[in-house]
Parts: sequence; structure tokens; C-alpha cells
Amino acid sequence: MSILRCPHTKGVSYVNFSATGKLLLSVGVEPEHTITVWRWQEGSKVCSKAGHPDRIFVVEFRPDSDSQFVSVGIKHVKFWTLAGGALMYKKGVVGTVEDGRMQTMLSVAFGANNLTFTGAINGDVYVWRDHYLLRVVAKAHTGPVFTMYTTLRDGLIVTGGKERPTKEGGAVKLWDQEMKRCRAFQLETGQQVECVRSVCRGKGKILVGTKDGEIIEVGEKNAASNLLLDSHARGGIWGLTAHPAKELCITASDDATIRLWDLTDKKLLNKVCVGHAARCVSYSADGEMLAVGMKNGEFLLLLANSLKMWAKKRDRSAAIQDIRFSPDRQLLAVGSVENTVDVYDVSAGPSLNRLIYCSDIPAFILQLDFSADSCYIQVSTGVYKRQVFEVPSGKLVSDQTVIDRITWATWTSVLGDEVLGIWPRNADKADVNCACVSHAGLNIVTGDDFGLVKLFDFPCTEKFAKHKRYLGHSAHVTNIRFSHDDKYVISTGGDDCSVFVWKCL
Repeated sequence: MSILRCPHTKGVSYVNFSATGKLLLSVGVEPEHTITVWRWQEGSKVCSKAGHPDRIFVVEFRPDSDSQFVSVGIKHVKFWTLAGGALMYKKGVVGTVEDGRMQTMLSVAFGANNLTFTGAINGDVYVWRDHYLLRVVAKAHTGPVFTMYTTLRDGLIVTGGKERPTKEGGAVKLWDQEMKRCRAFQLETGQQVECVRSVCRGKGKILVGTKDGEIIEVGEKNAASNLLLDSHARGGIWGLTAHPAKELCITASDDATIRLWDLTDKKLLNKVCVGHAARCVSYSADGEMLAVGMKNGEFLLLLANSLKMWAKKRDRSAAIQDIRFSPDRQLLAVGSVENTVDVYDVSAGPSLNRLIYCSDIPAFILQLDFSADSCYIQVSTGVYKRQVFEVPSGKLVSDQTVIDRITWATWTSVLGDEVLGIWPRNADKADVNCACVSHAGLNIVTGDDFGLVKLFDFPCTEKFAKHKRYLGHSAHVTNIRFSHDDKYVISTGGDDCSVFVWKCL
């Protein structure tokens, strides 16, 4: 509908529409944190002015105005007026109000009679009339007040912040028009929710966005919680594995959780905290066991149905990059940043005896694949060299005729003549992050640094091969897999912390 060529040279940190929607304001991340007002439908700039030398977190138009708005941020509150094509502001005056001192403000809401409410980093809410402080609502939350929402329809105010749930308190509260009385809501997601980052209200319901990426719908009357969206939290999602016989997948993330998803219903079935950032995950061929590789060099074996711990081991001090069961479920291969692949015997129980480790690997491990007969491992490395080792001997296979005769149980390598065509023109070696061949062996999907999922024929031996491309991820794609029946493709994102499910038609 409109593209505004912004004067914000380093990025835009916040945007907000005016009451009628005719005006749009934007805030830049440059040192002056410039505030610019636009007539966005015409694509024209109305005016622009330096906002504040310190960071601005929120700028909101009053819900009944196209000319007045408030900005809050590090140790400041400013009340702005747009008049005659120019921006003017008045600083918030604290005066002699008890407990009143200028704090870092994180959120803003509005009331009738020119009232403004700002949420502070210490949990207080400041109540202003015009630009003068009237009073302080002390400890509206026990931690920062990250978000506030109000409508002039009934004037009730929703706040969200950091607060452990108790009988009287919680991370979401609904207040009267003067913020003198409130009702706290207990958010029920199966785990305690104590940090809320976004709230919205309408039609008798409150919509809540949490720090951990969940979206929850709460009924105002019955206080019932309905989890609309579950998600990994901070850090990228690196590990991904599809169940060998069911429409299920497991993801592993830097947020120290692994999560079991139902691909058909698109719902979270189970999640477990593993204590440290998790980097890779793999089902055994029978779907009974789950192996998880950790960023700290440890790896875990879990019972797949319950996600209960079965065994754990740590022979490395750096991140485990990929982990694989052999098709006969006798062996477990563990590839690390330390340029090694350790092979363990898992048939003798939780003792996990290390049989050998493959050396002479020139760089860290990218991907591992077992042969169908469990006699070979294919290793893709960080210098973009592919190697094949015998197991359990650990001997490097250098005879290309032997390698050509191997049938692989899986193919996730981005290297080799069989996948030469997945690399685009002028690509850096790091541009293609992940790949997976379908179980039927007819197609290969890839994920790259540009957020693209691509589908090729397999084998893909011609350079710059024809393909179909699919958009969705906002950042690099970290991993990709076909479901057991090739009905779905699952892809995971890095900075966007997302899991995408694509239907294969």
C-alpha cells in the first residue's frame, strides 16, 4: 500500500498510527532517535525532529488524537504536539509527588480527561495529567511493566509485566479507569508464566504475548486461558528430527528446551528443559529413543514417548553439531566442533561405551549420515569437504568406487556430486545451511541464509539446477526435514525462532 523512504539511516525501532489512521510516526535507531510523522497514504513526510539522546522504547498517539502523542524511554517521558507542520514537546514534570522520580519507562496507555499512564522499569505506574505527574501506583507489578493497553470505550487498563503468579498478583492485571483497583489473571499453559511482553484487549478477552514466544487468550469473566501459539523462546532453533513412522517432529533450541510437535494438528504435545542450549536431535530408526546434542559438549539419550532421561555422556567440551543413530540402532555417532566424530555402542545399555572416534577430520562437523547397512558414516565438514568412514573401525574410506556403491539411509549433506546443483550462482560456501533427501529419494529440500526453502529433483548433479523456492522465514533457515511419509517438510529458523510446516502436494 505504501513504501516510505525513511531518513532513519540505521533502522526503524517503532511505528504507530494516529487515531484516524491518516498519520504514521516512526522512530529511528540513530543516536538522535529521530521521530518522523508521515502522511503515509500520500507517501509524504509531515515533519521530523530529534526524539531523545537515549533510547526510546514506545511512542504512541493518543487514541482520540491525530496531533498528540507520548514518547517514553530511558529516564524520560515527553508529551508531543503536532502543530502547523512542526513538532513540539514538553518534558514530564515529576514535581513533589511522593515516590516520584524520573525512571526508565517501558510502556504507555491513555485515559479520559487527558490522563496518561506510563509503566516503569521498577514495576511502578506513573499517572500524568497533561505533562504533570499526579501520583504513582507503587508496585503495580513486582518487576518491569513491559506493556499496557487501554481503549476509551470503557477506560479499563490492562498491564503486563514481570511478576510471579500468586493469589493476589500475576503478570497480567486488569485495572479500573484510575488504576486504583485491579484483578490479576493466572495464565495457565502447563508451566508458570511470569514475564509478559505484550497485551491487547477486546470482546471480553485479553490477548497476551509472553517472553517465551507464547500467545495466550484469557477470558475476562471466567479467567480461562487458551494457548493459541506455542514457540521456542530466545536463541535459534538448530536441532530437528522427524519421527520415523508418525506425523511428529522434535525441535531443539538454544532456549534449553526440546519440543514435540504434532504435524497434523500443528500443536505442541510435550516439552522438556534439558538444562543447556540444545544443538541437534535425532530419533532412532524404531522411534523409541531420542538423542540430543548440547552446546556444552554433552549429549543425552531420552525415551521418545515420555522424553524422560535414559542416559547422558560428555566426552567433548565444545558444541555437538550433529548426532545420529545407526539404522540397526546398535551405534550412535556424535559429531562436534572439535573436528571429531565419536561412535558409541548403545546396544549394551546406558553405559554408552565409546568404540572409536574418527580423526583426520579437517574442520568442525556440519552433518552426519549413516549408510543403510550401518557400516559407514558420511561426514560433512566446515571446510566443505565430505568424508566417509567405516564403522566401527573408524577407518577413512578413500576409494571412490567403494563410496559410489554405498546406499545411504539418509542424506542431509550439503556436499557431494549428488547435490552439486543446490548451490546458487555466486554463493558463499556458507550460504546453504541444510538439506534433506525425501524418503522416496526423488527430491531434496534445502534451507539457506536468505530465509528460502528450495525444492530440487534428486540427484541434483547439474550446476545451478532448476528448483522451486518458498518464502516464509525472516532469517536464515537452520535445519530441514521431510516427514516419514514425505507428506510434509519441516523447516526451522535461526533469528526468527520459528518452526514452519510445508505440505507437499
